[in-house]
Amino acid sequence: MLKQIEGSKAMAETIALCRPQVICAYPITPQTHIVEGLGELVRAGELDNCEFINVESEFAALSVAIGASAAGARAYTATASQGLLFMAEAVYNAAGLGLPIVMTLGNRAIGAPINIWNDHSDAMALRESGWIQMFAETNQEAADLHVIAFRLAEELSVPTMVCVDGFILTHAMERIDIPDQATVDAYLPPYEPVQVLDPADPASIGAMVGPDAFTEVRYRNITSSKHRSN
Repeated sequence: MLKQIEGSKAMAETIALCRPQVICAYPITPQTHIVEGLGELVRAGELDNCEFINVESEFAALSVAIGASAAGARAYTATASQGLLFMAEAVYNAAGLGLPIVMTLGNRAIGAPINIWNDHSDAMALRESGWIQMFAETNQEAADLHVIAFRLAEELSVPTMVCVDGFILTHAMERIDIPDQATVDAYLPPYEPVQVLDPADPASIGAMVGPDAFTEVRYRNITSSKHRSN
């Protein structure tokens, strides 16, 4: 359906069509409108079977998404700039555990000096973290890439960022073709997790790796995310 719509709202509507089961939300400019839009859809009952969790920080947002994904839920969050740096420890953990989380990154400069405008230094700072990074040129691409991101992340068990230019895309009004639910469902099957933590069948994930194998494991993690995204 063609709409004249703000980029963030178009992304929110498209993400909702991907049927996320857990959304972890913490506001930071310029991504705030995305999670606000998703929150409105959950409150209105237009996004069923989804738990919208307000957290106290960006680190908590990704940490909750990690727990949700490890428990078998389709998990989503969003951040920008210093928010991505604040969750850096969790970013590496998500990749190392092979959890297919999707995160929108509203690209914004890293201070100081404080700057809320577009810059890719946030994405580049965590380029080697083991996440697939996809960059949108237009808001049509920004919406479409989220559907692709969920399928790609879940097929490969690799967390994926959709990077969108702050304000240039997030707050811009464009004519965007929002897919219908049937189209998204046909492309994105229900999530079938590779690994699931179950209290009834306790197990550990993220086993310790010693110095004899750590370098190889990290190399495989980083190169596989790069090769798979090309």
